[in-house]
Amino acid sequence: MRQTFVMFAGYNAWANERLYDAASRLSDADYRADQGAFFKSMHGTLNHILVADRIWMHRFTGEGALPPSLDAILYEEFEPLRKARRVEDERIAAYVGGLTDADAASDVHYGTIVQPARVVQPLSSALSHVFNHQTHHRGQAHCLLTKLTGEAPSLDLILYQRQTGIGLDRTATSG
Repeated sequence: MRQTFVMFAGYNAWANERLYDAASRLSDADYRADQGAFFKSMHGTLNHILVADRIWMHRFTGEGALPPSLDAILYEEFEPLRKARRVEDERIAAYVGGLTDADAASDVHYGTIVQPARVVQPLSSALSHVFNHQTHHRGQAHCLLTKLTGEAPSLDLILYQRQTGIGLDRTATSG
């Protein structure tokens, strides 16, 4: 179980880097324009992904500042946001890399934000949600890139696996 989360943490950082590389080529006007996405713009979407990761990492570790809302703009400028994204991806990878299978099978206790409640759930399902949430919103950002530029980088997990060898069964024969 732990190895799956380690793979997802690596994939997460890889996909974020590809997404940020593509977003860095947008004009500032396109980057900030309300495109009708849930968090309006590429800027809002990238900030939200970071917001959610910080919330979840606080839930898991008790460390770090909690963003004030799910739509908070943590960084007004692209490069500081990109730097913070890299730091958060390293933090996620370090956290997951430090888990044992027993840790992943344990429960996490936390409070929700939108409709305040206390929740207890298996850490493994909460971690699955974190990585799935990232994929969901990266998909929205990918759509925005396609709309704005006509193309966007592949963010497929299988491409990451093929490029890194992580998560592939090396005993299988090609054919």
